[in-house]
Amino acid sequence: MTEHLVGLLLGTEQDWPRAYETLVRRLGTVTDRNGAEHRLRTVRVTIEPFGLRDRPSHDLVIDRLAYWYYHPREWLKKVALMDDVYLLNSPFTFQSMEKHAAYCAMMRLGLHVPETVLVPYKNPVDHAKWAYTAEQYNRPFDLDAVAERLGYPLFMKPYDGGAWVGVSRIADSAQLHAAYDESGARLMHLQQAVEGYDVFARSLSIGPETMVMKFRPALPMHERYEVSHGFLTDAVGDEVVTISRLVNAFFRWEFNSCECLVRDGVVYPIDYANACPDVALTSLHYYFPWAMTALLRWTAFCVITGRKARLDMDTARYFEVADTTDGYRDKLQRYRGLADAYFDVDDYREFCDTTLRHVPELVADWVGSADFDDLLVSTVRSTYPAHEHDRFVGHFRGLLDLWRNDNAA
Repeated sequence: MTEHLVGLLLGTEQDWPRAYETLVRRLGTVTDRNGAEHRLRTVRVTIEPFGLRDRPSHDLVIDRLAYWYYHPREWLKKVALMDDVYLLNSPFTFQSMEKHAAYCAMMRLGLHVPETVLVPYKNPVDHAKWAYTAEQYNRPFDLDAVAERLGYPLFMKPYDGGAWVGVSRIADSAQLHAAYDESGARLMHLQQAVEGYDVFARSLSIGPETMVMKFRPALPMHERYEVSHGFLTDAVGDEVVTISRLVNAFFRWEFNSCECLVRDGVVYPIDYANACPDVALTSLHYYFPWAMTALLRWTAFCVITGRKARLDMDTARYFEVADTTDGYRDKLQRYRGLADAYFDVDDYREFCDTTLRHVPELVADWVGSADFDDLLVSTVRSTYPAHEHDRFVGHFRGLLDLWRNDNAA
């Protein structure tokens, strides 16, 4: 029996970690194609001093913290470089390839990223060295002229931000200057708005699996993901999936979300560097069992098959496609081939159909259990005020019952 230890590096989340831990226990012993037996075990990673030559016991770590918390980020780098621990996601690329670099790379590959400008700090860092640099080399610029070149309305948003923090929709010069003044020492993008879009699609990708969901950002979190099927044409849906997996394969991200606006059949990627994508039970609701199934299957596949992390980035292969392939659709097809190869899609599907063929039924049984209902109730109670508990418990129970009916054998 081979035991594989999966570490969970967490912030304040409790719902999906409890779900994943439960499913790992229910998975039990897994027999691979060669007849060898395997068992996964989970542990929550703690933060403490570590020696650079210390040997971790983890085979894989799911990281939901290190993008913001630097001590565990350096631990992740150490265990990836020295100990071959498999990581979801790469701390190297999420440190150096945040939203700004992601925009640049996908523009280079020919995607329809809205026009974007990086503007200097409103208030440079308050340090004598940088103050001198700013005084000597920061050129005066006309913020209104930049905005007019992009065209109103537009968005101002942090170049590396997340969770919509610091994002402003700008309709005119007065709003532009107010938002820029408020940005202070944060570095900001100005980006064209895609007005009159038909669909806002948010896709969650875990390994080679992708769920494209209809997203309504103006609504409360529990209503943002609409339970809707067939809201994209086959061609547009396939393009959204391809873009999501292209981003992830390019940057070595395996647990990420991608936001695209669709207008008149054209797909505009607007946000696709999310170190900690939304997997909360109270926001994903109907889609939560899918996310836990994908996370369980991908992590099991990685540790049981001995998949090796690839820290290097094959950017030249992607740029060669961009430079030598005529036609947007032909480019997408070749990018999809590169992404599928990175994620070992054929081997993964065969693994799911054989070694893990019982997992969908296992998850469905769990969603219908008292154990899952306890998770649901406790999550609602920790998320909403007491007078709303009954309402939201009923709301989410209804959505999960709908998922069970839609996925009944």
